[in-house]
Amino acid sequence: MVDIAAKLVNELRQRTGIGMMDCKKALQESNGDINEAITILRKKGYARAKDKMSREASEGIVGSYIHMNNKLGVLVEVNCESDFVARTEDFQQLVKDIAIHIAAANPKYLSSEDIPEDILEQEKEIIREQFKDSNKPPEIIDKIVTGKLGKFYSEVCLLDQPFIKDDKVSITKHIAFYIAKLGENIKVQRFARFVLGES
Repeated sequence: MVDIAAKLVNELRQRTGIGMMDCKKALQESNGDINEAITILRKKGYARAKDKMSREASEGIVGSYIHMNNKLGVLVEVNCESDFVARTEDFQQLVKDIAIHIAAANPKYLSSEDIPEDILEQEKEIIREQFKDSNKPPEIIDKIVTGKLGKFYSEVCLLDQPFIKDDKVSITKHIAFYIAKLGENIKVQRFARFVLGES
């Protein structure tokens, strides 16, 4: 087993806020590669976070982000389970991250469930139209449509979008990392993005 220096364990703990033993195990698993260890902790955290995702979250904060030219602004409501967690630096950083992401990535919907049925049908029709002359059987085209809808969701739905600061994880997985870290369910309730002059 790789011998991991206490300094490295401490650095990983500072960066993630996760316990010393979990940090040490992740560093041993990654042969001392701190970035790989963060990925390992994220994956394990996501598994633990899934257990908390069904719990009631009625506390939280409304966060905001105004772009430096004052022509673009975002408001986002993010909920957690307790006022204590809502006041933590970690939770507030997460809300700020999400607000900045919304400003940059311009999601149209919170999740795929929020896409109006007519918009979804229109998107499916566009995809089917692209393959109408391909001689592929209908069941294959249906599979292609399902696959391409996943890409569509990752473009227009906040929770499915790749996080702008780390495109290897979706916003959902970024939130799950904080759920595991803070021990409470966290969910984005709603958001609004304002651009000067746009109705």
